[in-house]
Amino acid sequence: MALNLKPISGTANRVIVEPAAAEEKTASGIYIPDTAKEKPSKGTVVSVSEEDSEGKKPTVKVGDVVLYGKYGGTELPIDGKDYLIMRESDIYAVLS
Repeated sequence: MALNLKPISGTANRVIVEPAAAEEKTASGIYIPDTAKEKPSKGTVVSVSEEDSEGKKPTVKVGDVVLYGKYGGTELPIDGKDYLIMRESDIYAVLS
């Protein structure tokens, strides 16, 4: 799903990421209460800028699953869903 957010993602290689859902239970089957859940550090890219002010094109593309810092990005609520807007340089890795 690609969002059409050109005014937001159109500068300085900004990327909009839909964070993955927080883990509901541990690998051993113990359910995690809402107060103990960690912020996800993985998500799916839903919008990218076309190029920055220097003409550089982004290396990530819509649909990529990426890893980013636990507190990276700025929360951006749109149509009842939460997204993160961040610089492409805040992304640590693209998962294949």
